[in-house]
Amino acid sequence: MLPELYRHTQIGYVLLVALGAGLLLILALMSATGLNWVGLAVLLFLACCLAFFATLTTRVDPAGLEIWFGPGLLRRRFTLDTIAACRVVRNRWYYGWGIHLTPSGWLYNVSGLQAVELTMKNGKKVRIGTDDPAGLAEAIELSRRG
Repeated sequence: MLPELYRHTQIGYVLLVALGAGLLLILALMSATGLNWVGLAVLLFLACCLAFFATLTTRVDPAGLEIWFGPGLLRRRFTLDTIAACRVVRNRWYYGWGIHLTPSGWLYNVSGLQAVELTMKNGKKVRIGTDDPAGLAEAIELSRRG
């Protein structure tokens, strides 16, 4: 395992509160009306979203950048030889959270509007949401310089 140059975990507090409230609401409805399959399915879906998307961890090492949501089942790695440039950007509010394609390329985000945009050597762009954009961009640039 390569030494870490940077590691940061961002917590999506709004997501935690919203999904937690949804879980409590479904539980309250099911306790009042009885167990039903639809409520159970929604409860399971919200619990999975809470477990898998409540945090986003970014890690920079001498070989590249790795990001993962929650416990690490959803993971992506970008090697240094594929990154042409990076810069701090601000996402539009309607880009939202999660993993999805935006007009500015793929976005990985759990909270907020700040991000670091990677421009890949093939021209594609990727945005990684973070509450420490300057620190992440600096770590990526330092690892790219060697």
